[in-house]
Amino acid sequence: MVSTGDTAPTFSATYKGSDHEAFDLADHLGDGPVVLAFFPGAFTPPCSNEMVAFQERLDRIEAAGGTLFGVSADSAFSLGAFAEEHGLEFDLVSDMGGGAIDAYDVPLEIPDLGLHGIANRAVYVVDEDGVVTYAWVAEDPTNEPDYDAVIEAVEAAA
Repeated sequence: MVSTGDTAPTFSATYKGSDHEAFDLADHLGDGPVVLAFFPGAFTPPCSNEMVAFQERLDRIEAAGGTLFGVSADSAFSLGAFAEEHGLEFDLVSDMGGGAIDAYDVPLEIPDLGLHGIANRAVYVVDEDGVVTYAWVAEDPTNEPDYDAVIEAVEAAA
């Protein structure tokens, strides 16, 4: 599992709403702290609550120089609809191939619900040098992160 002090694994995926617009974490390093908020699935109550809570704090994250990305195994199309429904103004990244989920070692299986290869709820703050300065992984995927701690980590990494 990726921990504080580790070099953040970079990964490639796609942005919400487009199966053709590439996302590469390496392209976003060096421009201030990056927040990676992994979540299990769009349109589920805990994930909706978390992404809306991040949206409500987006101004504070951006004021600290941070860039926020939500990351899940949902399709780019689904994430586009999810972002539109909840008025999310930050980018969501589709990791259908599981590269980011595996690189950060946050896979989650919920066989009773038929869910395999989704992301556990986790938040990482990566500084300009690509070092993880904050790492939180939910013990229970219905738990939400400490949003104030995330913002403090972004401010400290700026």
